[in-house]
Amino acid sequence: MEIVVWIVMQLALFGGLLWFVSARRDREMGVARRAAPKGETRELHELRAQRARALNMPLTELARPASMEDIVGQADGIRALRAALCGKNPQHVLLYGPPGVGKTCAARLVLEEAKRNPESPFDAESAFVEVDATCVRFDERAIADPLIGSVHDPIYQGAGALGAQGVPQPKPGAVTRAHCGVLFLDEIGELHPMQMNKLLKVLEDRRVYFDSAYYSPDNSAIPPHIHDIFQNGLPADFRLIGATTRNPEEMPPALRSRCVELFFRPLGQAELAAIADGAARRLGIAMGGEALAACASYCASGRDAVNIVQLAGGAAHAEGRNEITQEDVLWVAETCRHSRRLMPHLPEKPRVGVCAGLAVSSGGQGVAMEIECTATRVERGAGTLHLGGMVEEEEIDLRTRKLRRKGTARVSAENVREAFRRRFALDCRDYDVSFNVPGGTPMDGPSAGIALAVALMSAIAEKAPVPLLALTGEITAQGEVRPVGGVREKLAAAVEAGAQTLVIPADNWEEGFAKLPAAVYPVKDIAEVMRIAFDIPREAEWIDGIIPIGGCQLAIGD
Repeated sequence: MEIVVWIVMQLALFGGLLWFVSARRDREMGVARRAAPKGETRELHELRAQRARALNMPLTELARPASMEDIVGQADGIRALRAALCGKNPQHVLLYGPPGVGKTCAARLVLEEAKRNPESPFDAESAFVEVDATCVRFDERAIADPLIGSVHDPIYQGAGALGAQGVPQPKPGAVTRAHCGVLFLDEIGELHPMQMNKLLKVLEDRRVYFDSAYYSPDNSAIPPHIHDIFQNGLPADFRLIGATTRNPEEMPPALRSRCVELFFRPLGQAELAAIADGAARRLGIAMGGEALAACASYCASGRDAVNIVQLAGGAAHAEGRNEITQEDVLWVAETCRHSRRLMPHLPEKPRVGVCAGLAVSSGGQGVAMEIECTATRVERGAGTLHLGGMVEEEEIDLRTRKLRRKGTARVSAENVREAFRRRFALDCRDYDVSFNVPGGTPMDGPSAGIALAVALMSAIAEKAPVPLLALTGEITAQGEVRPVGGVREKLAAAVEAGAQTLVIPADNWEEGFAKLPAAVYPVKDIAEVMRIAFDIPREAEWIDGIIPIGGCQLAIGD
């Protein structure tokens, strides 16, 4: 009898402990255990209950562009993307640009526009399939390939009933899910080389072919649809939009040859301020001009602007305020260690021996940089040439060998001295000439040629150039001005820096430059550069073929 009582007490104790643990678990989960509806498992019921609960939408999603007009600063890129995708014959596209400038949103919205075009092959069922190339799981054994697709052979775990019968099972990838739509492959430059080669084959065939040692066309146990897939492939007729932050030279030539290459440019200060303003309005909080300017100065992309606004707005709300101040933005920048972007501004008052050259950074953004020059007269022919802040020598890798040569910046400076001798009868070997580019970033490239020429002329003549002047263009030893690259980006940077007089090579002229809020002068010759830079009238100042600049009388050659 005592044994029976002891057993009952143990069972009661165990049951109470089990009830306590179960009740505590339900409390921690925050959901009381309820009976699942008829025909529904408890797990499915709990899954649906979890999906029914959600947090508020973050500001990054609220600020996501819902229309093309919401994408700031990319009018040219969007127009080109429309031209590539919205017509009768949409093209594959490689989309270059820094992160957070609207590449993904623009691609998604352009597909929606194409669907509304009756002449477009895209229709209401055309899907936008987005894949991040950095996250594509690649298996060299071809067991799993979410991008291209793979075959689940019978030997693999989970082959199921068909696997038990020795039937290989093709698994479609993203290229098939994007059939008759768009495959957006983000960070395409990070794709594994083997995956890239497979993708190029799919682009060429517009279908995916599979192989398996377990497939036999004579196997009657294989369903007809699997026979069809192995014999004819899975359809994969889509248009690729590959987005990347890399430079075009870093992309595979085989991919570039199959795509139209478009560019989204980095955002300027005013555009970043506009994004911050829109984010603040969606958050329902005020943000003044000083706060917007401070926010833009600490941003590298639109996402940075939205994140700063969200954190600054949260701090203001916690303190019972309905406005983001400049102090809030500076607090976020210091706390989150945002680096301030110092945008150059041309000085209102020009200086002797100083002018602004234009360049393009490695990220594809235009830059206005200051170029200084000093010229000291020495004994005839004993002058020297010194370059500070410029690349004087460079190394070229030709795979089989490496070559070292003078840097293009030094060659430009030497061309300027020779052009002065030929065109102005001025021998710069009579001067110790020193150029300097402040800022710490080494300058290279031939496009600084005419800026170097103006700085040198200013130093020799001891006369400052016209105010708010910026120049770009290669110069030859004969004094000719040759075209250069990145002129659009350079002009945009010059305008943002406050330039009012812009000088570019004549061969780079475009009609759209006439709409810029600055005077753009196309030139072909170094003499034209000097007329503009020192405000010399075309006829009034000419006396017997001599250009008077400051105290110098410079003769014009043929």
